[in-house]
Amino acid sequence: MKNKYFGTDGIRGTVNQGNITGEKFFKFGLASGTYFKNQKKSKQVAIIAKDTRLSGYTLEPALVSGLVSGGMHVFTLGPLPTNGLAMLTKSMKANMGIMITASHNPYHDNGLKLFGPDGMKLSNKIENKIEKLIDAKITRQLTNPKLLGRVKRLEDGNDKYIKILRKNFPKNFYLRGTKIVLDCANGAGYKAAPKLLKDLGAKVISLGIRPNGLNINDKCGSTYPSRICSAVKKFKAHVGISFDGDADRIIMCDEKGKIIDGDQIIAMLAQRWRSKKILKGGVIGTLMSNYGLETFLKKEKIKFFRSKVGDKYVKEKMKKLNFNLGGEQSGHIILGKFATTGDGLMVALEVLFSLRKRKKASKLLNVFKPLPQILENITVKDKDIINRTKCKNAVKKANKLMSNEGRILVRKSGTEPKIRIMVESYNKNLILKCVNIIKKSLRY
Repeated sequence: MKNKYFGTDGIRGTVNQGNITGEKFFKFGLASGTYFKNQKKSKQVAIIAKDTRLSGYTLEPALVSGLVSGGMHVFTLGPLPTNGLAMLTKSMKANMGIMITASHNPYHDNGLKLFGPDGMKLSNKIENKIEKLIDAKITRQLTNPKLLGRVKRLEDGNDKYIKILRKNFPKNFYLRGTKIVLDCANGAGYKAAPKLLKDLGAKVISLGIRPNGLNINDKCGSTYPSRICSAVKKFKAHVGISFDGDADRIIMCDEKGKIIDGDQIIAMLAQRWRSKKILKGGVIGTLMSNYGLETFLKKEKIKFFRSKVGDKYVKEKMKKLNFNLGGEQSGHIILGKFATTGDGLMVALEVLFSLRKRKKASKLLNVFKPLPQILENITVKDKDIINRTKCKNAVKKANKLMSNEGRILVRKSGTEPKIRIMVESYNKNLILKCVNIIKKSLRY
């Protein structure tokens, strides 16, 4: 059953339009609070974190109002990485956690990601149940005036998150002598990431740490990795690290300024974890994972399976198969040994821990030769254009042209008004032909 409100990664859209209004967020808070309150009768607590978007000041109070109206007590944490919210939801034994964010989208978008008491993103089944409550009569969910929730601001959310991260590494783990270019995308990681890396002794050149509510992901962060590449070469750093707006993605670059995507990081970790006997089961990628990663893992005799696109689906498959490593090319990487969802800072620490013996990032992180690939994101008015005859015929034509020389994937974005086209093959001219055939079919 298709969700009405939830996409591949929560609820997302343009602020003050559609689902991203104060009125809707009141309903989201009331409905989700009602659902989780019914799952746990004793403690009725929700915790809320957010990224740095200006619209957070509008949407957070509405969300809080909905939760409190349903009888939930609320702790607000302010700007905090998404996995920090997930970790604290679990450690504080809250009923639920809500992250107000639109991840890598521009400032004019916002949304939310919901987490259960186990720190996990919700299954489609639970999302469907919450959606029914969103559309139900509000009066049935409003609590008795005596039972209204209370609200408290916690100022130490980032400190608690950092403390949990540090516990996962040896006490003698330090980064003295390591020079790092860090880009926090003017987003949720702008406090925690520089502080933790500096506390570990690294020399940090920080970019994207001056959010003003409007500059999140603006020519910075993981969707604009050329910024860290230039800075690494300029400052002669050992490595570059770039997060997205809610810091659940990571893209890196080596000391030569070469971009390192999620697939390369996953390959390195899989190889290292296997040698350390940490790897459990194998690796979960997605339909977008480069075929070069699959080939590499096959040669290494490491099991590899693909899930639907979205770190929620990666985690579900990891849980089902009892694997502890998975992720996406875009930089959503889940370290099942440590986290329940993607965490850019956690992955950065794991990579830096591998680099601590003065290994060069270019040697450590360029693990396999990727199959040449083009990713195109086409903005459209209506994403259902993908189901129209013109587009379907174009995809068939491209697949026929590609034959057995590569792979084509055309899908709707679950978070933006875009159609995503992925084509990979050793034949670069063939890639361009196939992409152009599909792109033309998406023009009105």
